[in-house]
Amino acid sequence: MKLAQLSLAAIVVAGLATSSFAADTLADAFKNGKVSGELRAWYFDRDRAGSTNDADIFNTGLVLGYVTDSLYGFSFGATMQSNFAPFADADAKRVFKTDMYGSGAILSEAYIQYKFGNTVAKVGRQFITTPLVAGSGSRMIKQSFEGAVIINTDLPNTTLVAGYVDKYQQRTSTNTDATDIGNMPEFAQVGANGDGAYTLLAINKSLPGTTLTAQWAEVTDVVDDYYFEAAYAGKASNFTYGLAANYMMSDYDASGTDTAKMYGAKASIGVGDFNAYVAYSKIKDGSDLAPGLGGGAQPVFAKGYQYTAGTYTDNTKAYSLDATYNFKAISTLVGARYTEVKDGDVSTKKAYTDVYAQYTFAGALKGLGAELSYEDMSKDAEGKELWFKANYKF
Repeated sequence: MKLAQLSLAAIVVAGLATSSFAADTLADAFKNGKVSGELRAWYFDRDRAGSTNDADIFNTGLVLGYVTDSLYGFSFGATMQSNFAPFADADAKRVFKTDMYGSGAILSEAYIQYKFGNTVAKVGRQFITTPLVAGSGSRMIKQSFEGAVIINTDLPNTTLVAGYVDKYQQRTSTNTDATDIGNMPEFAQVGANGDGAYTLLAINKSLPGTTLTAQWAEVTDVVDDYYFEAAYAGKASNFTYGLAANYMMSDYDASGTDTAKMYGAKASIGVGDFNAYVAYSKIKDGSDLAPGLGGGAQPVFAKGYQYTAGTYTDNTKAYSLDATYNFKAISTLVGARYTEVKDGDVSTKKAYTDVYAQYTFAGALKGLGAELSYEDMSKDAEGKELWFKANYKF
């Protein structure tokens, strides 16, 4: 599988399991398990350069998850995702076939987890979120992986992760032939010969306000990625501030392919309910960066709200300006972001302006949320895209 179709993002720990031996019998473990779910209704309207790239699509979906109680340290979890686009016309099926169009259901998580002391081992299909291995949840079907992950927190203020992934589930079927569109995704082999991908991750918070992250990820016989990040966050009364820097290197196995490097910096400030940041990223050294495994692996700081805006191309410089305000009294967050990408190889400059809003319902509609975002592409980019998402979590 080509790395361009993948991405490795933080295996940022979702959290350790609850205390061991919580259930006395296997029947109790299943009876005391927890069910969670989400109902979705999403609408996308895409208008890109050329009339053949214009279409809109309305999707509905259901996500159901279940995790058993712990028995002797063991627990079992499963998550089913579904997607339906009943009104999609021929244009919608063609334009959205790689990210939003597909009808059916898939078992994206089915794992066994074991917790011993401060160590958790998880084997099977699972969602993973790290800087270099991560599934994206920005489309109806969240990307998932099949493999094994071990997480340990024995060292003070330190999280250590080791993982192996041999299969990867995309947003839709990887078979995008015109005669075979609309299928649900499958779990496809990872690596040039199906030999999978490996990763090691360390996160340390020993220094006050500082988070240090280091990760290595290898797609076998394709590329080795190395990622480092240092981030500091401080607060004084109602004023917050932060500084971060990151570095990434993609070392390709193919002969004649140069090593790619990325440098980035980010500065943020906040006053009360207002927050803003400026970010900069640069790719250099002769090749495009391979941003890990999975669509959620997006280690560049400068990127659009809806898209990464082509910021992994060799000899590219990009910056982003983002500002948000949280109207807590009406449970509404509004924001705007401007991203500019300059590709020195072809002398192009693309700009992306995003505006977005998120609303959370309360009272009788608690659990329901809505998000609206709009992106306008300008300069050497051309197009517009509108996303509306309504979700009810239970």
